[in-house]
Amino acid sequence: MKRDSSIPNGIAADNKLERAIGREIRNFRTRMDLTLAELAKLAGLSPGMLSKIENGNTSPSLATLQSLSRALNIPVTAFFRKYEEKRDASFVPAGEGLTIERRGTRAGHQYQLLGHTVGKSISVEPYLITLTEESEIFPLFQHPGMEFIHMLEGQMLYMHGGQSYRLKPGDSLFFDADTTHGPEELYDLPIRFLSIIVSPRFTE
Repeated sequence: MKRDSSIPNGIAADNKLERAIGREIRNFRTRMDLTLAELAKLAGLSPGMLSKIENGNTSPSLATLQSLSRALNIPVTAFFRKYEEKRDASFVPAGEGLTIERRGTRAGHQYQLLGHTVGKSISVEPYLITLTEESEIFPLFQHPGMEFIHMLEGQMLYMHGGQSYRLKPGDSLFFDADTTHGPEELYDLPIRFLSIIVSPRFTE
């Protein structure tokens, strides 16, 4: 059997896929209560080669992965399921959301952006919105996608299309954002609520 060649030392730092495959093989092996030597024998590999594969120190060929999948009685694709090229995370400490301008800014609505998506087919914009005594009602928002509102503080009458909803702390509203919507009456100021806007990301 042709042995898999090890990855050169200069590339070792970039073997994310090999490490991910190795972790999955080890997880399946231990789940089936097999020793490294036992699985190597079942797959027709040397224990040393299997050890290199599990530690992500070599790039296994498709034939080797097929041998391991037969020995473990799982599909070859199972070794790749948890491999992730990149998953973004956005952490915003309390009070440190990015203050930005949106259509309601001129009416005294304060927007803090709490995160954003990068390189995705959809755009997700979570905002913390604050309305104060200086804010005006502004029920004239209209944009693509869906919007979710969750009240944190204060009360307001919120209009969506031809329907009005009195929102108080703990209340939520989920709606199509391409219909006219926005605060219609403000009560118990200041008002604070989360607004999460989800829409398709249009590219050229």
